[in-house]
Amino acid sequence: MTARRAPSMNMVASLAATAVVTLSLAGCAIPAATPGVAPLAPATLGLSTLPAPTIAASWWRDFGDPQLDRIVAAAIDGNPTLDAALARVRLAEATLGARQADDGPSVTLDGSASLARLSGRYTIPPPYAGTVRSVGDVHAGLAWNLDLFGRQQAAIAGARAGADAARLDLVAARVALSGSVVQTYIDLARAEEQARIAERTIATRRESARLIDVRIRNRLASQLDATAARTLVAQAQGSLLRAQGARALAANALAALAGQGADYAAGIGATRLRLDAAIPLPARLPADLLARRADIAAAQARVTAATAGRQVARRAFYPNVNLAALVGLQAIGLGNLLSLDAGTANVGPAIHLPLFDNGRLKAGLAGATADLDVATADYNARVIGAVREAADAIALIGNLTDQRAQVAAVVRGFGDTDRLNAIRVASGLGSRLDLIDNDIRLLDARQAQANLAADAARQRVALVMALGGGFSTAQENQP
Repeated sequence: MTARRAPSMNMVASLAATAVVTLSLAGCAIPAATPGVAPLAPATLGLSTLPAPTIAASWWRDFGDPQLDRIVAAAIDGNPTLDAALARVRLAEATLGARQADDGPSVTLDGSASLARLSGRYTIPPPYAGTVRSVGDVHAGLAWNLDLFGRQQAAIAGARAGADAARLDLVAARVALSGSVVQTYIDLARAEEQARIAERTIATRRESARLIDVRIRNRLASQLDATAARTLVAQAQGSLLRAQGARALAANALAALAGQGADYAAGIGATRLRLDAAIPLPARLPADLLARRADIAAAQARVTAATAGRQVARRAFYPNVNLAALVGLQAIGLGNLLSLDAGTANVGPAIHLPLFDNGRLKAGLAGATADLDVATADYNARVIGAVREAADAIALIGNLTDQRAQVAAVVRGFGDTDRLNAIRVASGLGSRLDLIDNDIRLLDARQAQANLAADAARQRVALVMALGGGFSTAQENQP
């Protein structure tokens, strides 16, 4: 009994000694590769201590336009950008599945049959030596990487973080797409309001031109007055044409965002936006700004994935221990393949340690460390960008509020002047020529007022986007 157990104990002792030696060699062989970029701390970004109000996932419904709701839904359902992002999610999940599969055992079944001339000067005994025989081989194999040093687990963690990043990219794409649709729809409403202002101005100026024609027939006005009136009508008509062109472009942009053709743009009707809809927004940068942003969460997930990738590269210096087993049938002569004596089997561990690879593992670790620095730098850039976007939006909203008050006063002033001038002309105390400058400025002021209302709405949307667009962690796992 002792004689039979000794080889087994010797094998175990040899493997143990080999493991100790290889672990010592591996520990000495791992080079120093330290990441050179650190993530920014939120405390250094000047965020306030108060959280911002909650933004609903379907925040655009506050504008009260069912057509806008339908276009946003169509865009989220059919935009090719989201199709590409969804495909990247499936790719990342497939990669995760492959990494998880690498961590478990694999079983294979192989078989072969061949006609071979067996060497007469080798280990094959007579009567087979030097003859041509059929050779059969059927075996099942088991291979299992025991992952004693966590390399496979690190690879799985990296793939899982990569899948998380891809899902968060999809959420961020949906958020950005909804914001683009709403802002383009505001441009559509802007163009419609500009067209309405121009149409009202054209109607007023045409009536004024008609009255001037009556005054000319009564010899109370001159052809100069008629020319001035026609000039003002033409100027308002030019404004109308520009507004109509802007609306057509906005409608085409909405069709493209929805993943549709030109016929879709033709079916977009008049807007019914409440441009001053009260979306709850903060007056200062909120403390939870970074947690609200899907793109920031995706960048953080990529830092996690890169950290795991660096662990994979480090643990490649350690021994790779596998468990392998083989059981099957081998025989010369296919008729002997089913004989009990044809059975063969082996099982045992195997250890692998690359002692010299011409610097390949060292370069791999340096590359993985650089990947981590790149991911961290990208995260930092996105954080700085998010803070700036939110700060810019808050500042511009306040500035646009002041501008709108000033322009409203200008419109009132030009309107009062226009009414007084009309009275002077009607009473014969002035010429229509005297009204051209004020009329042009009044139209410009009214259009500026409409522009500022649309700009303010767009900026509130920009702030919604800067605050994450209604993103929450519950959206991370949405397909």
